[in-house]
Amino acid sequence: MDPLLLTVLVVAFALVFAVSNGWNDSANAIATVVSTRVLRPGPAVLFGAFFNFAGALFSSEVAKTVGQDIADPHLLVPATFLAAVLVSPVWVALCTWRGLPIACSHALLGGLIGAVLATLGPAGLKMAGVMKIVYGVFTSPVIGFALGLAIIVALSWAFRRARPATISRVFGKLQLVSAAAMAFSHGTGDAQKAMGIITGALISAGYVSAGTGGGMPIPLWVRLACTLAMALGTAWGGWAVIRTLGMRLAHLKPVHGFAAELAGATTILANTLTGVPISTTHSITGAIIGVGAARGARSVKWGVGGKIVFAWFVTFPVCIGGGALFFKALVAAGLATRAAP
Repeated sequence: MDPLLLTVLVVAFALVFAVSNGWNDSANAIATVVSTRVLRPGPAVLFGAFFNFAGALFSSEVAKTVGQDIADPHLLVPATFLAAVLVSPVWVALCTWRGLPIACSHALLGGLIGAVLATLGPAGLKMAGVMKIVYGVFTSPVIGFALGLAIIVALSWAFRRARPATISRVFGKLQLVSAAAMAFSHGTGDAQKAMGIITGALISAGYVSAGTGGGMPIPLWVRLACTLAMALGTAWGGWAVIRTLGMRLAHLKPVHGFAAELAGATTILANTLTGVPISTTHSITGAIIGVGAARGARSVKWGVGGKIVFAWFVTFPVCIGGGALFFKALVAAGLATRAAP
């Protein structure tokens, strides 16, 4: 197939992924602010979409990690990136339909790793980049849990003499700030993964040249297209996932929502600004569980949490295998070659 047509397909399906990412991960930004009744669902999704858009234009470190640190895009072909963005939206849509807040990031990264393995074999992977992903998988929920627990304990002590009505009124307003921070941090990380895929495909096809020092310049139109696509998905809203995170996992009041969002946003920003492509879902879910656990083990619905963890663990193997199979199918159909020309 013509490299131009393959590249156009990569762009199209990467934008589909960005929409599905915002659709599933809208819960990360607004589930708590909806469940605590600080905002109604309609205004909440528009609120989240606006700050997603702002955050997505703020940084590009994660995009560079995805586009060039997992594998050298000059050694790949556009079909490698196409395979990754074919499998990930399918898995994200399936899990969103089932109400499971999976790691959309890891669906995409798993698909890319599988496609690279099918293209170049294990030697084609850059282990430093892969280890960044592994680091994020294991640390983001733990850090989110620890921060959520620590923040709610600190707030409980600081406001121990305040009346419940006063606490609800104060944190009802403060939660707008923490929800904005959560949506902004979500944009800084997740929209950039689609940017990295598209830019990597453009480099592999020869339409974009690497920057000085081997850097990866991200065209402005790629930034804007991915940002708008994810904001659209967030505005669309994944209501089944919002109910799971915001209402079924733990019973939250405004002070708990504030603590969870602050912990999740801090975890995400600390990683994405250094190029670690973590899952926003992992971070906010860990934070919600941490906040709920501070009120006692019975405050968290561990059965729901177990289903979420199960979805996390199966995402990588399913999408790695799917990415490899999609690439092999493209080769078998004569639509791709196994190596860059």
